[in-house]
Amino acid sequence: MEPILQPAINTFAAQPSCVAGDKANLHTSYFMPAPTNDATHYIGDELALFEHATHWKAYYGARLRPFLRGKVLEVGAGIGGTTRTLCDGKQTDWLCLEPDASLASRIESMMAQRELPAYCRLHVGTLEDLPATDSQFDAILYIDVIEHIEDDAAELRRAYERLAPGGAILIIVPAHQWLFSPFDEAIGHFRRYSRPMLRRVLPAGSQIRELVYLDSVGLLASAANKLMLRQSYPTLAQIKFWDRTIVPVSRFADRLTGFSLGKSVLGVVQKPK
Repeated sequence: MEPILQPAINTFAAQPSCVAGDKANLHTSYFMPAPTNDATHYIGDELALFEHATHWKAYYGARLRPFLRGKVLEVGAGIGGTTRTLCDGKQTDWLCLEPDASLASRIESMMAQRELPAYCRLHVGTLEDLPATDSQFDAILYIDVIEHIEDDAAELRRAYERLAPGGAILIIVPAHQWLFSPFDEAIGHFRRYSRPMLRRVLPAGSQIRELVYLDSVGLLASAANKLMLRQSYPTLAQIKFWDRTIVPVSRFADRLTGFSLGKSVLGVVQKPK
């Protein structure tokens, strides 16, 4: 998740690891110390909760995985939950970009403990201050991130400029502004999206490969909460129930609805070769 403030900057790279399928000889680098004075701080505290959403990550991951090849940039890497799920040893380079140094330290720890492939790197900062040498990415990930960025269109234009020809921007965002809740506000969301709304901020010239809703049954549950329970923050038990019970049903129901309903929007846009 990416607050819009000027960050402290640092870069880390993992040492060779024993993770199955990694490419341990690609990078033999050293850790640099974490910044002591971080000028950014992510205001949400839901990341640890959603680490338990393994079925959900597997669901959207299956749709994104065909594009996760070569050189990957993950914007708003948080505490590394998405990295752990999607960085599977089949890429050649994976750069985690996270502006909050306290969150980034969790990824640093995962690297130190060899929980990630050796080609994973970490940069504390935003896309704007990423060195120009870090470009020509084959995939750029925004998993529940751009709703935290006030000028989302400008952010996606900057990402598009760093894509290699044939590369793709992969996006997951919360759906439907009418579902905007105190929870959204508490974790720094500027908005929720419809498919037309997301389409409007995609970079000019990009080719839309996917633009679909996911989690149709979860949409019904969220609507019920909004209209009746009016609960402002989910519990761990609720996250586990949603992930283990609702998401598997949604994987079936979404196909029946033609991916026309859901509480998240998935978008994939590609830069022409």
